[in-house]
Amino acid sequence: MMRSLFSGVSGLKTHQTRMDVIGNNIANVNTTAYKSSSMVFSELMSQTTQSASGPNATTGTGGTNARQIGLGVKTGAINTNISTQGAAQSTGNPFDIMINGDSFFVVSNGSENFFTRDGSFYVDGAGNLAMTSTGFNVMGWQVDEETMAIKQDTVSALRIMNAANMTYPPEATSKAYVSGIIDMNNTDVTSTSGKAVNLNFYDALGYSYTARLVFRQSTETNRYSVEVERILDSTGEELDISGVYLGNEGATQETERAVALDTSTYEWNGTKLMTRSTPQTEVVNLETIFDTSGNVIQGTTDEEKAAIAEEMDKLAKAYGYEGSVEEFFGLKKNIIAGQGDTFNTGEFSVSQLFGNFRSGNKPSFAEGDFGINAGDEDINSFTTDSRTFDGIIINFDAANGPFSGIGDLDSTVTSAKLNLSALGGNFSDIEIDFSECSMYDNSGACTVAATSGDLNGLGMGRKLGEMSGVAIQQNGMIYASYDNGMTKLLGQIAVAEFANASGLEKAGDNLYSASLNSGEFDGIGVDITANGGKMTTGQLEMSNVDLSAEFTEMITTQRGFQANSRIITVSDTLLEELTNLKR
Repeated sequence: MMRSLFSGVSGLKTHQTRMDVIGNNIANVNTTAYKSSSMVFSELMSQTTQSASGPNATTGTGGTNARQIGLGVKTGAINTNISTQGAAQSTGNPFDIMINGDSFFVVSNGSENFFTRDGSFYVDGAGNLAMTSTGFNVMGWQVDEETMAIKQDTVSALRIMNAANMTYPPEATSKAYVSGIIDMNNTDVTSTSGKAVNLNFYDALGYSYTARLVFRQSTETNRYSVEVERILDSTGEELDISGVYLGNEGATQETERAVALDTSTYEWNGTKLMTRSTPQTEVVNLETIFDTSGNVIQGTTDEEKAAIAEEMDKLAKAYGYEGSVEEFFGLKKNIIAGQGDTFNTGEFSVSQLFGNFRSGNKPSFAEGDFGINAGDEDINSFTTDSRTFDGIIINFDAANGPFSGIGDLDSTVTSAKLNLSALGGNFSDIEIDFSECSMYDNSGACTVAATSGDLNGLGMGRKLGEMSGVAIQQNGMIYASYDNGMTKLLGQIAVAEFANASGLEKAGDNLYSASLNSGEFDGIGVDITANGGKMTTGQLEMSNVDLSAEFTEMITTQRGFQANSRIITVSDTLLEELTNLKR
């Protein structure tokens, strides 16, 4: 039989195999992360009819080459183009991940690890990150419970949505700071009601509360008292704060209170307080508040009592005590015997002072214990005794305005403790830093505000957090975000790298298995960024099949198949001529 006949048959078979490879590439042109294959031909074998001979120096003849007749073709190799990156396809799904680089995801069916470039993942009913096609678990590294850092150990299934990860525990507020500008001319801070600042904080169970801090100016314009006025829960109910203090336990501060009429708006005309407008109008008459003996008129009906209270409020407002009538009329003034015509030594309230003024007994004051200048002091301006309060005194540099300390004028203390532990076991004391305050002219506006947490955001406390999202970083680290503003590291996707990735064996379903020629997987894997790779979320790697190249290969393969078929038909014709010789 003719050798060419069998060579043609081998050519048909080999070209058919090549067509199979091309057909498989084209069939997978839209398969996620598919790596195209290519086939190379190899000569089958040759029949030697005459061996090669060397030159003969004796006869002077040259050597001859071997005479060999080839016996066909075979498949030399089928290579996977595994190193060529496929194009990126955007999906918008945060669990779709594309690898940039030469690495592979590690997935497991529970008993065996496989490797894939297909990053189409989802979270299954058990909370595991898994392949959408096979359900195989995506493998990675877990978080060390003590250090809360990734522990690069033997890979295991990434269960990112277990019960422990669905919520973030609450934490009590332990630090806070007050910042902003205090303007000495602000009408709130100079009034007895003070400038109120709210501090929102949490207890250990995550319940929210609001502490109301009040700033009040003392006689010295660069010193201000800060007190805890009240604490409200999230429903608006007021808590009993009898054991709560700001500063040191049991400590009290004293500051003199300067009482002064707003003479730019008001002036006295006898017992009548008048406006300075043109024409003048009467604001209040002391005769409607005090009787001829200087005592407050009590009133017999509700209407009379309400009218008297309204007049007293007008008077308090004129002296900067709007809304604080009781405190205003209760302020005390020490009188030393002989300093007033009808005053004996003793302590008199503001109410008594105005009562005596109404009855015609206007006192005169000499230099006394509170820095009063010698001479008369009229009802427009006078200094009351020191007021004792629970809280702290914050000081500012009188010349330049920055915060200078808490307590004594030479103090360098910058923070004070808000003792909340007195409220119960769920509360923690809060260290409040006042160093970010300053005292400047701000057109009469105070901008002081209290913020939970220190300047670095630590100790701010939080409520119980519900998981609101999951994000996967370029290094494969998986973070959960919670509605209380916290984030938590859930794990890291590990990848596998091989010395010869082309040596991996295809296992179907976009999976590969390690082989003797690819190198073994060590069970731990590597960080994808270690060798310059990265993961991109919301994208999938497309097939790297080049259709134009495949069609070209298809044409050459078809022509090769056709030519080999012609070898067979021509050889058959020759054999036919041979058989016809017997005729």
